[in-house]
Amino acid sequence: MTQSIYRLDALRTAFIGLDTTYPLADGRVTRRVYLDSTASTLMFRPAHDALEAYYRHYANTHSRLHFSAKISTDLYHWAHEKVLQFLHADPEEYACFFTGSGATAGMNRMARVFRDFRPDRDTVLVSLMEHHSNDLPHRKHAGRVIHLPLKEHSGQPGCIDLAALEAVLSRERDRINYVAVTGVSNVTGIINPIYDVAELAHRYGALVLVDGAQMVAHLPVWISHPDQPERNLDAFVFSGHKTYVPGSPGVVVCRKDILSAIEPEEVGGGMVERVFVDRYIITSQFPDREEAGTPNIPGAIALATTLDILDRVGMDTLFQEESRLIHYALERFQSLPTVMVYGETDPRICPRAASISFNIYDVDHGLTAAILNDYHNIAVRNECFCAHPYVEEMIRDDIPPDLRREENILSIRAKLKSGMVRASFGLYNTEEDVERLMTALRDISDHIKDYRTLYTVDAEGNYVHRTFRPPLGEIFSLQSLVEAPFV
Repeated sequence: MTQSIYRLDALRTAFIGLDTTYPLADGRVTRRVYLDSTASTLMFRPAHDALEAYYRHYANTHSRLHFSAKISTDLYHWAHEKVLQFLHADPEEYACFFTGSGATAGMNRMARVFRDFRPDRDTVLVSLMEHHSNDLPHRKHAGRVIHLPLKEHSGQPGCIDLAALEAVLSRERDRINYVAVTGVSNVTGIINPIYDVAELAHRYGALVLVDGAQMVAHLPVWISHPDQPERNLDAFVFSGHKTYVPGSPGVVVCRKDILSAIEPEEVGGGMVERVFVDRYIITSQFPDREEAGTPNIPGAIALATTLDILDRVGMDTLFQEESRLIHYALERFQSLPTVMVYGETDPRICPRAASISFNIYDVDHGLTAAILNDYHNIAVRNECFCAHPYVEEMIRDDIPPDLRREENILSIRAKLKSGMVRASFGLYNTEEDVERLMTALRDISDHIKDYRTLYTVDAEGNYVHRTFRPPLGEIFSLQSLVEAPFV
């Protein structure tokens, strides 16, 4: 066993919440299996502990006149440097800055930045598999959006179709401002060839914006390619809450020359050199000019701490280990004839990271997710995962014809049919977790008639157990924690 693998094995248990238990509908109390990491990962304990220690020294940044301010300023500066280093972004060419609302804020910000940087170009190319946060901002801010198709293998969509991308780039070259593409799909976990996309886009004069929200925690990222600059990424966005640090900010890494060419999107304290009654002078320093106001200092420090530890383990090592688990899970899914897995499942054709979406034939996704929770303590997510066009494209044949019409898409019955179940993995998941899921899915398939009698659908289209009401107030009460010190 190599040293890096040893460190990785040690880190698997270094997360808060792995031993969380809940009472189930059949009276048992079991350990939760957390398979919802694509939505938000669990908290990395070393980062949590480092943050707890830092709070004794907390102060605002942008000052060195007292000890705490100096510590905060230095650590916050280190957080930016760590992000650039972790993502292999040349600090001479790229700036890092933090944003609120995760990757969504960063995507909205960059859509406006690219629009103002090249106002003569009104078209953006977006892949069909994008999360809403890498689709809607471009529709709102950038003007004209063209959705790119995906390659199909064996009837299942794979990664972005590079031939189709080049055809559109050639046809629309004078209008295309940038290509916005996800590094890893939040639905299927399929990995896109983002560096090939960058090379193609740059050949035709387009910029490239990558949504790295599902990428950073799972595989290595190279924003700069010193020997092949045409494969560089122009901007990259991700979020700490999907990188083992709940509560941390969104992150943007962008070329400095792009940011310097226009006035910053956000103005206020900290991003100016001087303010007069009739004008103000913007600082030329990064990241200050892009971070108006008081930032999420603790969140940035916690995120950088996690990245530092992952860097020491090695993201190549981490990717290999997680790929092994994903391949194992895909193989185990093939043993379930009642289950449909979406997206190309051959990792030799389309490599995957983190996520597998599926349905049990003739079982609504919401019912499957509810039973997994109530009777097996397995936390998954269902519905469309903020990627409606992508999901609906894959399940079109499963939706009754009368529900495919646009006017029916928001009906309760359509909601019950239009969606999937997603199991998503993190550093802490094991083959044992996969086997728990397989056992549960076989149980649901074998006893679905009995389970159906135990559930009803509420006014919002959610499956609710007829008798089981988990005592959530007894399991966790924030009010009790607040009152305890004063009782």
